[in-house]
Amino acid sequence: MTNHETAGLGLAPATVSDYRKLARRRLPRHLFDYLDGAAYDERTANENLRSLQRVRLRQRVMRDVSQLNLGTHVLGQDLDLPLVLAPLGLAGVMARRAEVQAARAAEQAGVAFCESTVSICSIEEVRAATNAPFWYQLYIMRDRSYAKDLMIRAQAAGCPVLVLTVDLAVMGTRYRDIRNGMAGAQSLTGKLTKAWDLISHPRWLLDVAMRGKPLMFGNLTTAVPDARSLPEFKAWVDSQFDPRITWADLAWVRENWPGKILLKGILDVDDARLAAVHGADGIVVSNHGGRQLDGVEASADMLPRVVDAVGDKLEVLMDGGVRNGLDVVKALALGAKACMLGRAWGYAVAARGEAGVAHMLSSMRSEMTTALALCGQTDVRSLTREMLLRPD
Repeated sequence: MTNHETAGLGLAPATVSDYRKLARRRLPRHLFDYLDGAAYDERTANENLRSLQRVRLRQRVMRDVSQLNLGTHVLGQDLDLPLVLAPLGLAGVMARRAEVQAARAAEQAGVAFCESTVSICSIEEVRAATNAPFWYQLYIMRDRSYAKDLMIRAQAAGCPVLVLTVDLAVMGTRYRDIRNGMAGAQSLTGKLTKAWDLISHPRWLLDVAMRGKPLMFGNLTTAVPDARSLPEFKAWVDSQFDPRITWADLAWVRENWPGKILLKGILDVDDARLAAVHGADGIVVSNHGGRQLDGVEASADMLPRVVDAVGDKLEVLMDGGVRNGLDVVKALALGAKACMLGRAWGYAVAARGEAGVAHMLSSMRSEMTTALALCGQTDVRSLTREMLLRPD
């Protein structure tokens, strides 16, 4: 029996793939597709997975690996694992108050959690439920006054890092969302299909739709005070993506944010160099999980090129396709200081809430430990391409 089969048989999940299967069973289809899907034909999303699978580790023996260190220092923060739970929009419709559950699991594991602008739980709700500082993700909106207000609220909550997402000048086209009614106009047949989708998942209806209220974008209630439903909020959010943003806007963010600034969505060597010139503290090599522009390079394929280009001028993180601890070790060997996890924690929280996220992180710790030891390495901070068979 393979690990991929276990979740379907009701056994304990062992992998992120197992949690994905559980999430698919427990979520209404349109919500699972929103979490799982990507842009156009989803080739880049799939290539993110394949690119990490192609990387080969060097197994080394007869080295003292009795003492291993998985901890690191990223953007001024000590982490017990080189991991950050990435900002995940609409996470709170995947599980009851999912952002709070994930933030708690991250805190217990000693990793960073990043709150999304379009989270269901507000900055203040997450802060009240946790003790460790968490990061905050921001879009530069057309309404700059509201973006500024969000930064003020994040500062008041003690967020040390602002994750500025820069690859959403326009919204990517996601065919699954169009087909299932998450995006675009719906026919009567489509509305009835969606209603049946919800009714056929009574556990989700009870636990999330009813007990998980309010199902609104918690950080946007003052921006859209008359909104009565998520679709109304989403329409406002979609109208706020600003295609006029340039590098000059980073200076405006810096004026309003005293902490570290991490640019998420860098996939080009020249853009990485510009990020350093314009004062970013770090970047995330990312194609938005393949959710924006299909047909671009996989994150792991671009990572070493970007690292070589910026040297020690920026702290470089990566997301996209990371599904286990071996993937994390590979990314660190390619030059990343840490990895962001998006879908991985989304599947886990949808399947088993806080316990699912905690178990997923624990499994990644174990997988990283095994990979380090069998590669003859002792410290995640000193991994290089020398531990890969194909360092190019």
